[in-house]
Amino acid sequence: MGIARIFNTYGPRMLPNDGRVVSNFICQALQGEDITIYGDGSQTRSFCFISDMINGLTKLMDSNEPGPINLGNPHEVTIKELAERILAQIKGPKSKIVYKPLPKDDPTRRRPDISLAKKALNWEPKTSLEEGLKATIIYFEKELGITNA
Repeated sequence: MGIARIFNTYGPRMLPNDGRVVSNFICQALQGEDITIYGDGSQTRSFCFISDMINGLTKLMDSNEPGPINLGNPHEVTIKELAERILAQIKGPKSKIVYKPLPKDDPTRRRPDISLAKKALNWEPKTSLEEGLKATIIYFEKELGITNA
C-alpha cells in the first residue's frame, strides 16, 4: 500500500453545493442559472471520473509501490471548454456563461503527471470527459428532481 496524490475527481454522488467546478457548473445549468467562470476561462484543469480513480487507488493498494503516486487524468481542458461541454449536454433553458474576476491564488494550470502510475500500476483513466459528464448530469437531474428532456 502506498501514498496517492489525488487530482480532480468527479462523478455521481458529489454534493450539489460542494464548491467544485463540475458540480457547480452542472447544477447551475440544470437550474437554468448562468454558469459562473472566474477569470477568462483559459485556465486548465483535468478531471478524473470516480470509477477510474477507484480503480487506480485499488491498484495502488494491491501493489508494493510506496508512492507518492499521482492519480488523475492528464487530459487538460480549459474551464470555458468544460462549461461549454456541460451546456451542450443539458437541454431545456439555456444558461449563459458569465465571467467574474479571477481570485489571485487560482492556478492557471493543473495537470497530473501519471507516468509512474502507468509504469508501476499499469493504470491510466479510461472514461472520457463526455461519458463522465453524462453520468454525472444524470445523477444531478435525479438529485435535484430536474428533467433534462
